[in-house]
Amino acid sequence: MRMNAGWRAMEPADLERVLDIAEVVHPDYPEDRAVFAERLALYPDGCAMAEADGLGIGYIVMHPGRLGVPPPLDSPLGALPEAPDCLYLHDVALLPAARGLRLGVAALERMNALAARQGFRWLALTSTPGARAFWDAQGFRPHDGGAGLAAKLASYGGGMTYMTKPVKG
Repeated sequence: MRMNAGWRAMEPADLERVLDIAEVVHPDYPEDRAVFAERLALYPDGCAMAEADGLGIGYIVMHPGRLGVPPPLDSPLGALPEAPDCLYLHDVALLPAARGLRLGVAALERMNALAARQGFRWLALTSTPGARAFWDAQGFRPHDGGAGLAAKLASYGGGMTYMTKPVKG
């Protein structure tokens, strides 16, 4: 097991590694480099790399959002939303080499701490079917956003769930 694992701020030079990790972890949900570059430029506080022994083994991308209004997959935001009311987890990906290093839990702690510092009361994300049990176990719950939200989630593919969780103060 690797001993020196943790999270650090993402830098523009990390974007190629982010794409490599995304291709392994999320092959069914591809996103363009420009999407990650824009999120990093718009909200660098929400972008981090997981490393173990100096090797990038994961990433997290978050940004302010509006409850019940997830951004479309593989689309630029253009700008951060006016009057955001949640911290939205755009993507988290950890390679198999990250298993057992508790980086997933550390990512959620990082997300909660950032949301609390920024004054957000809610965390939000769109869960893939395969990750749903993990998010349930972390205290996230499905958010009923009506037909509009259901239509937006359908653009991601089948079985997606928009989920929220209160920020721990």
